[in-house]
Amino acid sequence: MEKIVMEDKVKQVIIVRKDLNMRKGKISSQVAHASMSFITDRLNRPFNYRHGDKITLQAKFSEEEIEWIEGSFTKIVSYVNSLEEMEDLFTKAEEAGLVGYIIIDEGATEFKGVPTRTALAIGPAKSSIIDPITKHLPLL
Repeated sequence: MEKIVMEDKVKQVIIVRKDLNMRKGKISSQVAHASMSFITDRLNRPFNYRHGDKITLQAKFSEEEIEWIEGSFTKIVSYVNSLEEMEDLFTKAEEAGLVGYIIIDEGATEFKGVPTRTALAIGPAKSSIIDPITKHLPLL
């Protein structure tokens, strides 16, 4: 019998804190911020330079990151029920050598002016690396 081998696809996993009871629009914006944080982080690195009033942006990406950018931008959106769960996932991602970005909302619309950690993006990375950390999470 032939064994089916699943493709080791590059993806990004975004985790939202469900305990905050954010409105759907707020959740959507936090997920967008989390996904974009990977790109904006790279564009804000020191190898960018200024020519008068123009800025040249240069970003360095791994082979997997380029595959994700040039491909389908695969994203999985899951949730956790606490800040502690989200921070634990961030730590596990870092220990596995993955990039992770925690989004801190300014609190202007939903959190009474209190800056609040709302979401976490992990990756992009190969499924074989990211799944051991995130596969158990429920989908949002």
